[in-house]
Amino acid sequence: MSPAPGSGPRLHADTDVCAGAGQCVRAAPELFDQDDGGLVVLLAADVPQTSLPRALDAVDLCPSGAIGLR
Repeated sequence: MSPAPGSGPRLHADTDVCAGAGQCVRAAPELFDQDDGGLVVLLAADVPQTSLPRALDAVDLCPSGAIGLR
């Protein structure tokens, strides 16, 4: 049985802090994109188990600390 949506790790992104480096998109393109100004766009807040390692990489690689995982 799969866990209920929202019961696992959740991503958050702060566009006010984002520097537009794009490291999150490189690390986890299924979870992140960038807008026309280069700022982070969160494609999925609920992280599938298969994407968790890439989500953690994205958090670690973000130079401005704009993304996090709870």
